[in-house]
Amino acid sequence: MKVLVVGTGYVGLTTGVALGYLGHHVVCLDVSEEKIRTLKAGKTPIYEPGLPELIALARGNLKFTTDYDEAEIGETDVVFISVGTPSNPDGSADLRYVQQAAEAVGQRLGEHFTVVVNKSTVPIGSGNWVGALVRDAYERQNGHKPNGHFAVASNPEFLRQGSGLYDTLYPDRIVVGAEDSRAIDVLANLYRPLLNQDFPAPSFLPRPERFGAVALVTCDLASAELIKYAANSFLALKISYVNEIAQLASKVGADITQIARGMGLDSRIGPRFLEAGIGWGGSCFGKDTAALVSTAHEYNLEMPIVQSARDVNYRQRVWVVEKLQEELKILKGRTVALLGFSFKENTDDLRDAPSLDISRLLIQRGVRVNAHDPVALGNARRLYPDLGVNYCDDVHEAIQDADAIILVTKWPEYRELPWEEIKHKLRNALVLDGRNFLKEEELEAFGYRYVGVGK
Repeated sequence: MKVLVVGTGYVGLTTGVALGYLGHHVVCLDVSEEKIRTLKAGKTPIYEPGLPELIALARGNLKFTTDYDEAEIGETDVVFISVGTPSNPDGSADLRYVQQAAEAVGQRLGEHFTVVVNKSTVPIGSGNWVGALVRDAYERQNGHKPNGHFAVASNPEFLRQGSGLYDTLYPDRIVVGAEDSRAIDVLANLYRPLLNQDFPAPSFLPRPERFGAVALVTCDLASAELIKYAANSFLALKISYVNEIAQLASKVGADITQIARGMGLDSRIGPRFLEAGIGWGGSCFGKDTAALVSTAHEYNLEMPIVQSARDVNYRQRVWVVEKLQEELKILKGRTVALLGFSFKENTDDLRDAPSLDISRLLIQRGVRVNAHDPVALGNARRLYPDLGVNYCDDVHEAIQDADAIILVTKWPEYRELPWEEIKHKLRNALVLDGRNFLKEEELEAFGYRYVGVGK
């Protein structure tokens, strides 16, 4: 099939490259000339494990452009709108980029039947809105109605940054919402290799053992849109719940890691997303929970459970600083090393990263903040040059003369640091493990004061 993906962020680029690998002819379009130049040069504008290798394998089926006319939309089977939908100050989604994409696509539709897909996470009702935008743009351009030449579908993504390609090729389910049955048929055919799992797996992304056919969930537009928000909000709630229990565990002398294991072995609960720490960040959970609360307000509804999950999450970032002050007594004039700056491992994304709030709170209290990250410092320097953080390319530079180390992101290399050897670089051997990721007994044997979350 001929596919156009508008937007080459984490979702759009991952989706486009995967579809190209599966044999479809894919055009990836972005208004950023810098991104397209990078992609044409065989490089990637984002950090995602396996992405450069899959681009190389799919190269013959991929085209990168900034020009809608080059995309030949009139002959395209599926158009994915995968642009950013950042939050407005009130928590609602900013849909300006979705609108621009929908209108540009509508102006260029032909008589060939095309499915316009909302891949971006958009508020409930956006499918109808995008359909109206596409239809109006078509009529302005052509002077008559499109007469059934297109249909709108919602196809939400459920990708984890850092394992986006894996989640694309081996999904739990594929959700398609549409009012036109033709749209569902087209997308079912597009995803047939994923549904049947009969494509050759890349050597660097092997198919999981005993992984079988993938479920296709079909529904109406509004239900597909709400499935995405409901799923992300539930995962966010699960993380916040275990963090709230962690606070109680620390008061009564219990260990949250043991509690989470005991809970997770219950098949009704499961172990995933029961990791206590400094909370979630990134482009999805914060934005989607805020949008869900905002949407509910439009219908005179409250979402107290979702709102509480947000409150607990952002309170964890303050807890880190308060815990550090409890240990050091005085923060003013101290030096603190942050290990990890991206919101999670295996990505360079800093959107809603806990490290940003923790840095600001520490700096407000007179702390010198050194930060290290294996891949995210380029973005940090570009996006937050005035944050007041000393960005250190060498982890040894970051910890030199530090009064405390805070583990922010659980990059594997931090667990394997030569902790015994580097202890002499520190002014004070205090480690606050914000992810309960480091080897507690080993660090204590080396003479560190180890502080975890909920322990």
